[in-house]
Amino acid sequence: MTQDNPSPIGNIRLTVGAGTDRGLRRELNEDSFTTASPLFAVADGMGGHEAGEVASRICVETMTEYVRRHELGAAELQQLIADADRRIRAAAGSRAGTTVTGAALVEERGVPYWLVFNVGDSRTYRLNQGILEQISVDHSEVQELLEAGRITAQEALVHPRRHVVTRALGTGDDSEPDFWMLPVESGDRMLICSDGLTSEVSDEHIHAILGSTVRPQDAVQALIQAALCSGGRDNITAIVVDAADVAQDAAQVASAPRTEDEETDTLPRLEPGGSGPAGQQGQV
Repeated sequence: MTQDNPSPIGNIRLTVGAGTDRGLRRELNEDSFTTASPLFAVADGMGGHEAGEVASRICVETMTEYVRRHELGAAELQQLIADADRRIRAAAGSRAGTTVTGAALVEERGVPYWLVFNVGDSRTYRLNQGILEQISVDHSEVQELLEAGRITAQEALVHPRRHVVTRALGTGDDSEPDFWMLPVESGDRMLICSDGLTSEVSDEHIHAILGSTVRPQDAVQALIQAALCSGGRDNITAIVVDAADVAQDAAQVASAPRTEDEETDTLPRLEPGGSGPAGQQGQV
């Protein structure tokens, strides 16, 4: 979706790519996602026999319905996740659940922030100035073993219980989300993905793809293809969100030294963005 004023937060312009794939071994795709700006989220359903698909779909529908009508902040997002948890439990009788992770663009005291949230082992990363950082922390048995020093990072990749989560929406005793607030910087690239990507593709390979692919939609397609080439044993979903400060970038262009060939009255012109449905690149 393209807007002339693509973000309600300051001068931030967002360019988004998103996609999902069933993978090579699963009969159903139990992942769901939303790119309802300013909220971007991925949910990975659990339960099988379509139950996981229902849980993840309820989760993203609950979020999408809200952000289309209301402004979003930390308190609202926490309540929204609790509402999704209740709706899933009511629909599936606690027999199905879902992870959820993502980032929302919010404003605090006039400053734009990424509000990152997570329940489960789907992940949110940020690429900033060439450095890739995993923002979310997995809620999983393997993560607990790592933090206790009982296994190494390499052992975690092949641990037999690496897919066992300790928090989820719709099932279990703990559905409490974790939150992080990060100031938005022009040039930020956010990756939100299900574990069908991270269980197949190393952080180093993810970093290489994100750092070398200009368009977010091309990066999404390259990430999904890398997971498929590594086995594609699970559903794969990825969202890539690029942030640019329009005013800051325009000021930098305007103040750049001119060459002798340039006309003295030449001014920087912002190119209009493209548009597309969910799963295609567009400014939002």
